[in-house]
Amino acid sequence: MKAGIVGLPNVGKSTLFNCLSNAKAQSANFPFCTIEPNVGVVNVPDPRLSKLEELVNPQRVVPATVDIVDIAGLVKGASKGEGLGNQFLGNIRECNAIIHVLRCFDNDNIVHVDGSVNPIRDKETIDIELQLKDLETVEKRLEKAKKAAKVGAKEAQAEVALLERIKDALLQAKSARTVVPQTDEEARLMESFQLITTKPVLYVCNVDEGSAVNGNKYVEQVRELVKDENAEVLYLAVGTEADITELETFEERQMFLEDLGLTEPGSSALIRGAYKLLNLQTYFTAGVQEVRAWTINIGDTAPQAAGVIHSDFEKGFIRAEVIAFDDYANYGTEAKVKEAGKLRVEGKEYIVKDGDVMHFRFNV
Repeated sequence: MKAGIVGLPNVGKSTLFNCLSNAKAQSANFPFCTIEPNVGVVNVPDPRLSKLEELVNPQRVVPATVDIVDIAGLVKGASKGEGLGNQFLGNIRECNAIIHVLRCFDNDNIVHVDGSVNPIRDKETIDIELQLKDLETVEKRLEKAKKAAKVGAKEAQAEVALLERIKDALLQAKSARTVVPQTDEEARLMESFQLITTKPVLYVCNVDEGSAVNGNKYVEQVRELVKDENAEVLYLAVGTEADITELETFEERQMFLEDLGLTEPGSSALIRGAYKLLNLQTYFTAGVQEVRAWTINIGDTAPQAAGVIHSDFEKGFIRAEVIAFDDYANYGTEAKVKEAGKLRVEGKEYIVKDGDVMHFRFNV
């Protein structure tokens, strides 16, 4: 599962990527600095994992991770191959979610590809190029579906109806994600189209250091613009975040944050936001050898969660022993949780909750 960082050239994408992954992608004050996409495996910050480590004192701790991809900047005309358009669009199609970075700060020393700071215009530039590429895909598919529908193919008729609705939305400069599937069949068809603008999106406003705590006028403009999109908006000072990651000790980083009036790096909130955007959640296993955060989809059952550890666990699943994280933190040990009657035994139908601490019984 990958989240791709997108935006116009020179808005801070590669600097943000470096903050998230410490992978040191090239970043500089000129357009198209990134050509090949960089991929970073990023740990998901989770204070629950630290608490379990404190209680269990294991030999090792393994956090959950999410893949972040730094993709080349996109310009007007990308859908027709301008700039690195075809490459950009191909890379973003491979991602499961979009982190859309918008420049929301004034600085005459940092060039803007369009000559001025205007996050609304920048967002629309990217949106239009993605929508035009999707329109091209939809029109090709619609042509084939209409031919099949003429000879009575029932599924093709349903496909035509859905594609027509999506085409209408795209022609109105609306993303395909605004078209809500009416049936399970439509949901399945929508997924099969693999349209770029159906991907969930998180808008990241790159602000100046003075706006790192409360945002600024540009952030408010973005919030107002996307209020009907069912999308989240975060703001952080990417340049300042980069300075924080350069500090050697945890204590120095904390002092820097406190001076700014922040309790944690904005990048931590962003990583958690990307994790949520990908429809992911965490459960834990806790023992003296290892405390580990495991990544599953929201809505996964206990056998599916077990299968993330090993496919044999899912095939031979018998039951799961489950402790809610809050109960584990409250009582301190598994033994005390059992004494209090807070350990539950769950079967194959159990839907795993975020933060569950689990042991699996299986037989292969």
